[in-house]
Amino acid sequence: MTWAAHTLGASLERIATARGSDEALVTNTCRLDFRALQVESRRVAKALLGIGIQHGDFVGVLMGNDGKWVSAFFGAALIGAVTVPVNTRFKAAELAFCLKQADCKALVFADRFLNIDFVQFVREAEPAVDSELPGTQLPKLARAVVIGPDIPNGALSWDAFLDLGAAVSAAQLAAATDHVKPHDLLLIQFTSGTTAHPKGVMLTHDNMLRNAWAAGLRIGIRPEDRYFNCRPFFHVGGLTLSLLMALEFGACLVTLPTFEAAAALAMMEQERCTLTSGNDTIFQLLMGHADFPHRRLVLRGGWVAATPETVRRIIEVLGATEICVAYGLSEASPNVVMSDYRDPPAVRISGRAKTHPGLAVRIADPVTHTPLPPDTTGEIQVRGWSIMRGYYNNPEANAKAFTADGWLRTGDLGMVDCDARLSMVGRLKDVFRVGGENVAPAEVEDILLHHPAIATAQVVGVPDALLGEVPVAYVTIKAGAQATEAEILAWVKTRAANFRVPRYLRIVQSFDAIGMTASGKVQKVKLREHAIRELGLQ
Repeated sequence: MTWAAHTLGASLERIATARGSDEALVTNTCRLDFRALQVESRRVAKALLGIGIQHGDFVGVLMGNDGKWVSAFFGAALIGAVTVPVNTRFKAAELAFCLKQADCKALVFADRFLNIDFVQFVREAEPAVDSELPGTQLPKLARAVVIGPDIPNGALSWDAFLDLGAAVSAAQLAAATDHVKPHDLLLIQFTSGTTAHPKGVMLTHDNMLRNAWAAGLRIGIRPEDRYFNCRPFFHVGGLTLSLLMALEFGACLVTLPTFEAAAALAMMEQERCTLTSGNDTIFQLLMGHADFPHRRLVLRGGWVAATPETVRRIIEVLGATEICVAYGLSEASPNVVMSDYRDPPAVRISGRAKTHPGLAVRIADPVTHTPLPPDTTGEIQVRGWSIMRGYYNNPEANAKAFTADGWLRTGDLGMVDCDARLSMVGRLKDVFRVGGENVAPAEVEDILLHHPAIATAQVVGVPDALLGEVPVAYVTIKAGAQATEAEILAWVKTRAANFRVPRYLRIVQSFDAIGMTASGKVQKVKLREHAIRELGLQ
């Protein structure tokens, strides 16, 4: 199969024409077929035109996964506006930074989500929302649209917003849609890094749709599949590798406002989902939940970014025998390599995967950027069609993101074998040195996950007067299982080199209080800070 560049609107038109009456989106509040999804998206597109949004304008979206999130994203894409997803865990100051940094002209948001008062956050970011926009704090924010009953005086309700689109003719909408090109911006994805503030990754229609298509071919998605999405839509993985993948192949996407293991298991059973995706933590939470043994799931495959032991358990315990292993980052739209569902299980479990056609990966010295030979660990660097246009309004970050010869620096460690398969080893900034030996947290975590009682595992390095740093591990225990910290450490000592054996190990109920991202990742920085405090280290 070959790729022909197109826009999101063209994808929606193609699928709505071919599969209009087939289910496209199922949430806990809506059930839409492809034709209804197109109708709703067009209503939003007309409403955006009605409030003055034009091609190239930026529209913030702040809410949990639901039908209105999708129709807002699709509606903006239809007229060439650029969606700026806002993390639902951001506080007022972080929200203000993103809206200002991305020059957002409009914001569509829920009044409340998970007992969080988003109206108050917006009020703190721009007080003029209580009177009349634009204000002085966010001078480019001209419009706010609120989903829910708490509507500030300077904002529109969702229904009033849609009503404004009634004055926009079909011809005006068609003219705006025709003006959109595949290489226009589709998304500004804010991603956290080593800097003090998130950086806005600029991704085009072609970046994201082609990435969704290429990854979909690898996992073998089919129109009859029902794909359960665990990831938030404000994360590029939730958009490209879930929502847009389902759209490109005409499959049904099933999702919830946020991830919670019990609710996810129930919905996957109820909707007879055949595909899903996520990271280590998400799958460990699913398989470790007390409800898991009682659910009748029909999962066939999907993709995961996880350690080999987690992948093995997904195949053998979860029953998703065609699961594929993925590696990527927001700056690459996001997928760089994906194993193929037809690869032997041993290859997929090992985490070794090939790049998509047209993308190139090299392993280089992280300081000199000199390319390294096969089977040598170094920084993963990437170039090709999926790479971002750059960070919006951030020339300093752009200068650091690319090498002099044009390769994207990922900040990740990996190696490429003689079969041109990439394996990720860990994050450059997460790797720590124990008495001169480099230790990647993922290596120790994979050993821990082989223990029959351990459900999830996280490892960080903490200060040590003699060795510089030593490993500390935090683990959760599977429902119904028992193990002590001393027993686990004794078990690890027989299976790992001395420098990889955790100096400290703690059993915890969950990582929520320590620090989790909304995309289901444990925040290593916060975990390390927690460990240093808890252990009384300097």
